[in-house]
Amino acid sequence: MWRALGIMGQALRALVLLAVIAWGTLALHFELPGPPAIVHSVIAAWGLIGLAALLAPLWKRRHRRVSSALRVLFALALIAVVSWWQSLEPSNERDWAPDVARQLSVEREGDRVRLHNVRDFEWQTPNTATTRWETREYDLSQLDSVDMVVSYWMGPAIAHTLVTFGFADGRHLTFSVEIRRERDEAFSISGGFFKQFELNLIAADENDILRLRSNVRGEDVYLYQVGLSPQARRELFVAYLDEAERLRRTPEFYNTLTSNCTTIVFDMVDRIVAGLPRDIRLILSGYLPEYVYEIGGLDTSHPLAFLRNRGYINPRAQQIPYNAGSKAFSRAIRDGVPAADGEILHASSP
Repeated sequence: MWRALGIMGQALRALVLLAVIAWGTLALHFELPGPPAIVHSVIAAWGLIGLAALLAPLWKRRHRRVSSALRVLFALALIAVVSWWQSLEPSNERDWAPDVARQLSVEREGDRVRLHNVRDFEWQTPNTATTRWETREYDLSQLDSVDMVVSYWMGPAIAHTLVTFGFADGRHLTFSVEIRRERDEAFSISGGFFKQFELNLIAADENDILRLRSNVRGEDVYLYQVGLSPQARRELFVAYLDEAERLRRTPEFYNTLTSNCTTIVFDMVDRIVAGLPRDIRLILSGYLPEYVYEIGGLDTSHPLAFLRNRGYINPRAQQIPYNAGSKAFSRAIRDGVPAADGEILHASSP
């Protein structure tokens, strides 16, 4: 029994060491600055030291001092890597990609809000667009709808979540929590675990941010009308404004698991609507519509499959040519989409 426990202990030690070595390798790969040759040399040195520490128990008795020295060397290397990792700080001052180059800023006066840096790009390809950043004004007393948009870009479990607000005058404004890439960077799921990107909150016209996904990138995009009370709608809109101001003051790293397009939205809604359950579908965001349907946030008088079929916007979206300032795109993508069952989700009492 003691022999078996010893073997299990050594196996556990090896697994922990392998996990630490893998984490250090990826952290150095994604974030260590400098010429590639130097970065690769540091990663190779880290891997060799880690491998030596992993194999240290196999040294014979007469080499125990060597074994101990290898373990100490790995501990020092680990302290150095962790100290370097902890020193990494997010920033709002980098050479950003054009679509995330600006941050939303807000002026408020009662029900009137003035938003600076609302994006309204005309996209020609997934990587090229005619850029346009605008200042827009909205009256929160005219806010009359909230829609959830889920855009599938990598299988059924992974989707990007957006929230779009409608006003009585027919205008719509979409909020999207996105990675803030530098000009020479591309999105990486694994990089999102390793401080490769900052967070940005984009406010955009639907002609830009939804058309990009449905018409230009060819993602499968679904729109669902959400049942929120007028107070909850207003509080959610203001929560987005507060989040934008917070990110302007205090930059934050994007995290694929904990700080992403769905978890941040849930945290905002959770402060407004009491009693929302935690669920794995908040991470596997492709299944988010099922979660919102089960808590009564969608039109439960119809099966979810019916809502999904009606909410698939691509065929309608692709029939509408781009026209800056036009409301035709927003009207078309909502054609036939059922409204939610009244006002199911209410703001919590003060």
